[in-house]
Amino acid sequence: MGTDEFGIRPGEEMAALPAEFDAGLHFIGRLRTPWRTRQDCPKNGLQTDAVCTVDVDPAYAPGLLTITGCTHLILLYWMEHATRGLVVQQPRHAAGPRGTFALRSPARPNPIALSVVELIARESDTLRVRGLDCLDGTPLLDIKPYYASTDSRPEAQVDRAGADT
Repeated sequence: MGTDEFGIRPGEEMAALPAEFDAGLHFIGRLRTPWRTRQDCPKNGLQTDAVCTVDVDPAYAPGLLTITGCTHLILLYWMEHATRGLVVQQPRHAAGPRGTFALRSPARPNPIALSVVELIARESDTLRVRGLDCLDGTPLLDIKPYYASTDSRPEAQVDRAGADT
């Protein structure tokens, strides 16, 4: 179980996590970024132009066949250092607490993160991408093509006030 270097803030709530897991998964590689600490990471992938590396384990490299036909990818990754179990959080940018499922924070029952990244190049088992926001060495869960025709939702909105109606 990961830990949040900032701890639990006042007003935050934790859920009691089950003793056993419901599912298993396999890391398929690692993400290589210039960031070694949480403070160094950008808040999201649009805040950086850094070119990062997706190192895919050789056993999964055949899955990269034809990937260069994609301009953008969705990367799913495991935020192994994040606090697990938070269901209510107090973001630094918000006036009041927010439900975890209304946030993109890595602190959650299952610390799965995602980024839409630009695919710059493929070199054997390695991808060069732009748009990541995670620590160097973060475990990779999956790679999916980003389809603007089905993944983009220009009408989507998030109420920054966070009020439930």
